[in-house]
Amino acid sequence: MSTVPTEAGSAHAPAPVPWQRDATVIGLVGLAHATSHFSHLLLAPLFPLFMREFGLSFSQVGLLTSVFFVISGVGQALSGFLVDRVGARPVLFGSILLFMGSALAAALSHGYTGLLLAAVLAGLGNAPFHPVDFSILNQRVSPPRLGHAFSAHGLTGNLGWALAPVFLVGITALGNWRWAYWAAIAVYAGVLAVLWWQREHLHTEVVPRRQGASRADDLAFLRLPVVWWCFVFFLLSTMTLAVVQTYSVSILKAVHAVPFETATLTVTAYMLAGAAGMFVGGFVAARARAVDRVVAWAMAAGAALMLLAATGWLGGGGSMALLAITGLAVGIGGPSRDMLIKRATPKGATGRVYGTVYSGLDTGFAIAPLVFGVLMDHGWYAATLAGGAVTLALAVGAALAVGGRTRAA
Repeated sequence: MSTVPTEAGSAHAPAPVPWQRDATVIGLVGLAHATSHFSHLLLAPLFPLFMREFGLSFSQVGLLTSVFFVISGVGQALSGFLVDRVGARPVLFGSILLFMGSALAAALSHGYTGLLLAAVLAGLGNAPFHPVDFSILNQRVSPPRLGHAFSAHGLTGNLGWALAPVFLVGITALGNWRWAYWAAIAVYAGVLAVLWWQREHLHTEVVPRRQGASRADDLAFLRLPVVWWCFVFFLLSTMTLAVVQTYSVSILKAVHAVPFETATLTVTAYMLAGAAGMFVGGFVAARARAVDRVVAWAMAAGAALMLLAATGWLGGGGSMALLAITGLAVGIGGPSRDMLIKRATPKGATGRVYGTVYSGLDTGFAIAPLVFGVLMDHGWYAATLAGGAVTLALAVGAALAVGGRTRAA
């Protein structure tokens, strides 16, 4: 983080960083993060078209999503080492180029192989984003504004998720699906141009390795229990998100006979409420000292709301409202969660720690269908929602475990 030189007599008290400088960094990182989340859904909204045009099955298109998250999860843990070694900025530019390659592969695809290549390239491009983003934010944004930075980071990710289906399906309706991917390439090129133009705001300092340090020293952070508690927290909380994203529409239709078009609004409402919660959570994180307790209370409230929705006592409309408010509660805890991880990160290991911790997110998305899909196949719809509430409640324990260890440190 850069500071303004101080006047004589106040050499030990650096002047506050102008808010415009912090806002520029936050905006650029937010733009990059929205691009990452947009790429999560680069293929999925057009699965029905691919199935019809290429004669694919549900299992085949589902495998495309699995390939994306497996590559992203493994790559995320590994890319943290690269970010710590060469800095965040060149890795960020490489990721955007990989997204362009993914959209190009999709645009030129004439079968399943081309779509699989697009999923692989998108997974590789997505892998470094959390180590990159948090390395930049933690170094370039002044500490008093970090809570707002983490808030904006989460909010822009949700907006990227919301934009992708509208963008891809909308352009497909105007022409055809290949045009949608050519348009996506143009969007990625525009984002890359903006990031390159403002590249001085994205520079991060690389902490030099100690003389005589070995590769074992680079892995020393893996011996810290707090890192693995952070990983477990992400794994569990993401499994809850996967339940809402993947199964809530089917549950509402089966249990409450909610029409499909209406039920799909639940996922949108959850995401928008989550974005609103992250905005509020930025102010909470900026002022809270015990951020682990903020996370715990927010997740506990979300778990209680989701469990109430699982009972079905309030009917279809009430269950939809409860799930949306769950998104608000979880969103409020988001910036405090990122602040908690920052406090658990040793100096010089930001990329490695965030890469390892956030790979729990991809792992959660990969595991959730295996666990909750079995419940759905048996028609245990209420148990699926209740299971999502349980994983969120277990995440509370993980958050408090992280907080206890960081306070002790």
